[in-house]
Amino acid sequence: MFHTIITLAYIIPNIYVFLRIWQLFINKGYKIHFTVIYLLLASFYPLSNLVNLGNTGILSAIFTAAENYILPFYLYLFLSVLVFDIFLLVNYVFKIVPVGKLGTTRFKVTSLSAILILSTGVVVAGIINFNTIRTSEYHVQIPGKSSRISHLKIAFAADFHLKQGTNLSFVERFVKKIEDINPDLMVFGGDIVEGDRDDGDMLVFENLLKVIKPKYGVYTVLGNHEYYGGQDKGSFFDKAGMKVLCDTILSIDGSFDLGGRYDSHFRTRKPIDSFMKSYSDSLPLIIVDHRPTELMEVSKTNTDIQLSGHTHNGQMFPINLITRSVYELSWGYRKIGNTHFFVTSGIRLWGPPVRTAGKSEIMVIDISFTGK
Repeated sequence: MFHTIITLAYIIPNIYVFLRIWQLFINKGYKIHFTVIYLLLASFYPLSNLVNLGNTGILSAIFTAAENYILPFYLYLFLSVLVFDIFLLVNYVFKIVPVGKLGTTRFKVTSLSAILILSTGVVVAGIINFNTIRTSEYHVQIPGKSSRISHLKIAFAADFHLKQGTNLSFVERFVKKIEDINPDLMVFGGDIVEGDRDDGDMLVFENLLKVIKPKYGVYTVLGNHEYYGGQDKGSFFDKAGMKVLCDTILSIDGSFDLGGRYDSHFRTRKPIDSFMKSYSDSLPLIIVDHRPTELMEVSKTNTDIQLSGHTHNGQMFPINLITRSVYELSWGYRKIGNTHFFVTSGIRLWGPPVRTAGKSEIMVIDISFTGK
């Protein structure tokens, strides 16, 4: 059903793009050539879904690789053609470009070239942005209560979506970044592993990630993709040196409490009031919840900090505008009541490896415990 919806959302704008380019830019003698080339390129995405249903060989890999970049290219091609149509509408009123010039071959070639270059350029910039790991640094103060420490540095990342074929160099660079940050605590926010643990690269990922050994350990929660992939047994996480928090709150070295909630896909997820019953309120409390939902409910509890991911900050413009309307906080930081909420745009992505909204980030959160 999901792929059906995405395919329809892909095909319908493509019909508009095809018709408008055909009408506006293609001279009569080239219309058949254009039609054949356009349909061949545009068919890669729907065909790749059909191939992937029953084929994991080289043909599937070729289609998937093409799909990864054609899908975002056609998104920005659609937006570029739409903007050009808006320009034509404005030009009809204000006569910015003489009407006679609009039909010349030179204007057609220049305009179509600009549209294609712009669409390609945005995708290339999105690829570079996706493959660049950045840090976002924050500093907050919370009551120290009976904590032994006065300061805590957390490195937080979510949405790795590791699977067969994930770029090993990217994972290596991530581990190096964490080592440079040198956090006291490493927290993962779910959707870390996408593939089966028997996939060839999974053992490599486990060996890379288990090198991360901060003072207070490495913790994670399960996201919706762990639920989809049946990774809730946690074998990957055990091998990678991560402790999975499953609707539980742990006291860490008498310094702070760390809680992790099940994703809402898990039927055993506790309501926030039930989850908080095991909290004694004697130490600062940090909660990890894969999705940034129930912010108002959590803000009414004694939670000091909540860390979340899932949204990818929309991944590509203008989808990020939709996530902003869906989530009260789709990316960044906000304080509600006495609770500090952080939502990361994710270290990697699910879907096309192109990011034109947000960044591939590690959140670094410096916490000062007041009263210490």
